Amino acid sequence: MLNANWLNTFTTLCETGHFTRTAERLNMTQPGVSQHLRKLELQLGKNLISQQGKSFTLTAAGEAVFALGLSRRSEEEGLREVIETDDRDKGEVRIACSGSFAMLLYPSLFPWMTSAPDLSVQLEAAPQADILAGLTDGRFDLGVLAADPTHPRLEARHLGHEELCLVMPAGAPEEVTAFAELDARGFIAHPDGYAYADDLLNLNFPDAYPGGDKMRVRGYVNQIGQIPASVAQGIGYTLLPRSGVDSFGEIDRLKVVPLPERRWQELWLAHRRGRSLSARLTYASSLIIQTAARLK
Repeated sequence: MLNANWLNTFTTLCETGHFTRTAERLNMTQPGVSQHLRKLELQLGKNLISQQGKSFTLTAAGEAVFALGLSRRSEEEGLREVIETDDRDKGEVRIACSGSFAMLLYPSLFPWMTSAPDLSVQLEAAPQADILAGLTDGRFDLGVLAADPTHPRLEARHLGHEELCLVMPAGAPEEVTAFAELDARGFIAHPDGYAYADDLLNLNFPDAYPGGDKMRVRGYVNQIGQIPASVAQGIGYTLLPRSGVDSFGEIDRLKVVPLPERRWQELWLAHRRGRSLSARLTYASSLIIQTAARLK
């Protein structure tokens, strides 16, 4: 690695073409400028200038080192600009969360994205394990998890919780007293649906619930926005977090039927431990917090 001070002195010398003016610009003595030049030449093992009296010309090695000095200076200036200009509306934001929460969160991001053309927001719906892995390896800046990650490289803030809901058509009865009533309708399954069933239905119908592999399935869909659509048409029932229900465009065609034993999923906002959040990540976090607060 070239000594940064020596390289800067040499670059300035090339720009001024004069030892005295270089010393004045860098607040050094003229012998100090000469000393930096000689040390740099010794480090490289090459002469960088050819002197003729008080003037000099660059050698081939000197021209290469001068070009490097200019490039380094430009890179440092660019870095300084990035560091000193923490603009909320510029740069990239990468967020990961469940599909249900993504449906609720994404519209909340639209006003910000519309007003900030230099902003890029990437929202990915992903399983919990993928969100956790993406946060630790740097693929995601922010992640919404269903549990405190308790990971040594992550820190998390508790956002609250959202209820796991039994979702039925709008005309369904106000209560369900037996698992057979649900099984007669049939389940609209989805990637997380069987785990939700093992949690909520087994809690409420422990003697009748046969397990996810034995349920009567009327349909399966892996697009979060389409899961409630079948139910809205009167086909079967499903299980979703509250965010998946609230984000559905025809929510008046659905009914959330309460069960005696209720279940909530926790919500945690996580990011890399020790990372000072930029203005844009701080603002994105505030929008996530506001969205989570709408869930009851």
